[in-house]
Amino acid sequence: MGVLNSCTLVLMNSIAVPSPSPLLIKSFRASSKAFPSLTCFCSINNSNSSESEEEKRKERVSLSGIVNEQVEELLSKDENKSLLDGLEKASLRVEMAKKQLAFIEEQELAAKKFRDYVNKLEGQASEIAECQREISEAKALVEEAERALSVSESGAEDGEGIDRDKERLESVKAASIAALVGTLSGLPICFTQVTDTTQLLLPLGINFISCILFGATFRYAVRKNFDDVHLKTGVAAAFGVVKGLATLGGGPVLELNFESFLSHAVDGTIYVSENFFIFVCAAVALDYCFKTRLLSPFPIDRSI
Repeated sequence: MGVLNSCTLVLMNSIAVPSPSPLLIKSFRASSKAFPSLTCFCSINNSNSSESEEEKRKERVSLSGIVNEQVEELLSKDENKSLLDGLEKASLRVEMAKKQLAFIEEQELAAKKFRDYVNKLEGQASEIAECQREISEAKALVEEAERALSVSESGAEDGEGIDRDKERLESVKAASIAALVGTLSGLPICFTQVTDTTQLLLPLGINFISCILFGATFRYAVRKNFDDVHLKTGVAAAFGVVKGLATLGGGPVLELNFESFLSHAVDGTIYVSENFFIFVCAAVALDYCFKTRLLSPFPIDRSI
């Protein structure tokens, strides 16, 4: 067995094939038993170890030729070819598996980098949202400041461009027109409340003075908002409610019974409606004068 191992070592050293496979070595060991002449020759070579170097070299050369022939014979067999083909295919599969494993590792690394990038973007998105909120708040403050500045500038311009004497004159004209129209529109109402013409002096005087105040107030309240119906009717309603309730207050005293409450409610409604009618007529007359340029709204437009 020792002779066979030493012979096998010599054969393996003399074979010029790189990295032989285990299957090939096993096949070669199995085939060495079928060649007794080769085993005998190896035993003779081992027993004659005292021969010269030249003979050893010749023996090695001859042994190398024999081994090459045996290897070629083994490789030429169909069963060994199938084993070698299987080995090559297995090697290819291993290489492909290595490549796939490397590709999977690259994909995992790329996925990790992508997750890190997404987390970073999410952090930046929250910062951007906070910055946008601060910017919107600052923009709102700037807009509010601009509006306040524009209002102050317009107020300063109005104060500088107002001709007070002309404004007073236009207010007197508006008060006169409102007093005339309001007094005339209140005449039918006054006729229903008196029995003698001498009694008309007090209600007509009250209507005249109230309409004078209404005309001046209406001009300053409406200004150039000619299309604002709510503003114009609101001023007339305010004067009508105040004057009507004042008239109701000058009547009989309210008693704590249902008839008195009902009577005062009906009278108050009538007084308020009558006075509202008077001031609405005055307001319609003033609005017509403003639109036809018979009166100038406040403030007077100096470009006209």
